[in-house]
Amino acid sequence: MEILTAAIIISLLHALIPNHWLPILAIGKKNKWSIGEVREVTFFTALAHISSTLLIGLGLGWAGNHLTEYVEEITHGIAPLILIVMGLIYIYRHYKHRHFHLHGGPIKNDSKKAVIISLSTAMFLSPCMEIEALFLMAGIQSIFLLLLVGMVYTIITLVGMVILVQIAYKGMRKFDSHKMEHNAGIITGVTLVLTGIASYFIH
Repeated sequence: MEILTAAIIISLLHALIPNHWLPILAIGKKNKWSIGEVREVTFFTALAHISSTLLIGLGLGWAGNHLTEYVEEITHGIAPLILIVMGLIYIYRHYKHRHFHLHGGPIKNDSKKAVIISLSTAMFLSPCMEIEALFLMAGIQSIFLLLLVGMVYTIITLVGMVILVQIAYKGMRKFDSHKMEHNAGIITGVTLVLTGIASYFIH
């Protein structure tokens, strides 16, 4: 249960980070896209980001599930330790957050198709590493939990990004993305640490 709760919290924080979807909104405003077109581009770029995250996460979960057949200590000690260490790293790095940013050179051909291809490629190559340790932990416990974490991450990230870009399109113009990312980093770190501690003592 603690792994699923942590997955929900991190997925929500992930969807909230403006640097994931704010540039899409800026490009849409520049090209005078309708809200429907902005949602469409956000949907496809979010899918690309989710896809690479799931590929890595499900692979880690599958490996973790098979390792427990041979190394019993992984379930009780090593896996929770991985969560705690990752959490401490995120807390330490919160003031210079290095998560994915949709920044860089301008897109020369800013047609909708070109934007989708360019941003989707960038998003695919920048998976969400914050949640990968949870996939490992989930896989160690059961394949069902692994798939459940994947489903939760996918739905929350996809729906969250689309909803937030729609809200922003209709009038929310001022975002302190730097502060939000820092806070997200701290909360993510604390969530991972607490989940690791809980996993160690509960199982």
